[in-house]
Amino acid sequence: MPNVTEAQAAETLHTTWVLTNEDLCLQWQEQVVEDERLRAECKRLADEEAECERLALQLEENTARADEKKKKNRSKHSTIILRPRPFTNDEEALVSEFALQKIDSGKYVELYYWTNQGLDNALINYHTRDDDSMVPSIGEDGSTVWVSAATSKPAAGVIADRDLSPVDFAQAIPCIMAAIEERDWTKQRVLMLAQFWGAIMLHHYWNSNDLLARCAILLYQEEQRRAWHSAILSSNGAWDISIIDEPTLLVLTSLYLEHH
Repeated sequence: MPNVTEAQAAETLHTTWVLTNEDLCLQWQEQVVEDERLRAECKRLADEEAECERLALQLEENTARADEKKKKNRSKHSTIILRPRPFTNDEEALVSEFALQKIDSGKYVELYYWTNQGLDNALINYHTRDDDSMVPSIGEDGSTVWVSAATSKPAAGVIADRDLSPVDFAQAIPCIMAAIEERDWTKQRVLMLAQFWGAIMLHHYWNSNDLLARCAILLYQEEQRRAWHSAILSSNGAWDISIIDEPTLLVLTSLYLEHH
């Protein structure tokens, strides 16, 4: 092997270092470009995901607003069946707009509106109403809202639940249950009220020959339902109204006997 002088060795090392350094610099530049590409791709994907989430949230909000609008304007958005006007005696009964507004808001409303007398009254008012004027009212959030005058006034001569006849009471229950189910009440509340009214009509007071006992169970029904609807909006919440509170029923019976 020929001898290598120091100068030759130094030149070889210098050449090797230059070539190696240039290769490393080239690799580094390529890596910088690749890292920048990856960062740009990650940002693009993140932006696309954020935009998808924004559009999904916007769609959800728009759908919720549309559903709420449909609930408030049920008559405008209900589907009309393409058919001639049916000639039948089984057409849906016309119910007081005031009563239906109470149902929509989840508030207490008298069963009278679903008795024959209440339905006849609603039909008469519908035929004799001059206009559908708007009046100011207080919304659930305390703000002023404009509502139909027909939904803001109770019917004249409303009969309290406690003064209904057993026949009127029994006739009203399936009608008001149908109205509640149609107006998007939760299944739990619908079932609870159905069981409550069933328990009322199966109670021995209801089937008693004693008129005062039947009046007492009707009074209990009214008082409990009023309190239940009020409690729903309270901080303590409501209770399972379908469970008959026998001690309270006894107290109401005693009070009723004292005044009659």
